[in-house]
Amino acid sequence: MKLLAISTAVLTATAFASSAQAQQYQMPMYPQAYAGADAMLWELNPDQGSSADSVGLRLNGGMQFNDYFGAEAHLGTGGSDGAAELSYLVGAYAKGILPVSQQFRLYGLAGFSEVDFDADSESGFSYGAGAEFDVVPNLAVGADYMRYLDESAYTFDAASIGVRYRF
Repeated sequence: MKLLAISTAVLTATAFASSAQAQQYQMPMYPQAYAGADAMLWELNPDQGSSADSVGLRLNGGMQFNDYFGAEAHLGTGGSDGAAELSYLVGAYAKGILPVSQQFRLYGLAGFSEVDFDADSESGFSYGAGAEFDVVPNLAVGADYMRYLDESAYTFDAASIGVRYRF
C-alpha cells in the first residue's frame, strides 16, 4: 500500500512538472521591432502584350504594436526580363495579424507603394496576405503574396519567401 502511494505521488508530480514546463511561454514585449529579407518573384502583367517576371530582393522592417496590429515597410529591387527591369519598389503598410498559435501567424497588409521600372514610375494602393512561423523565439520564416499595383493598363504582383528577426 505504501509503495502504491509513493508511486502515485511520483507519477502525479511528474505529470504536473511536464505540463508546467510545456506551458512556459514568455509573452512578447510590445512594441516589438523586426527586420527581414526575402527572395521576391515578381510579375508585371500588362493588359496588352506579354508579361514579364523575374526574381529580386526585398527588405522589410516594421513594428508590431500588439498581438493583432503592426506597421511594415518594404524596399525591393532587382530582376529583369528584357521587357521590364525593376529599379525599386518602396511601400508602407498597416498589418493586421491573426495569431493561429504561439508560433504561427496569418496576416494581411494594406497600404501604399511606389514602383519604378526602367522607364516608368507608378504609385498606388497595395494589399496582400501572408504567414509566419517562429523557428526560434526571435527568428521566423514567412511567405506572402502582394499586389503592389493594380493600374488600368497592368498589374504588378510579387510572391516572397524569407526570414524575419525580432529585436
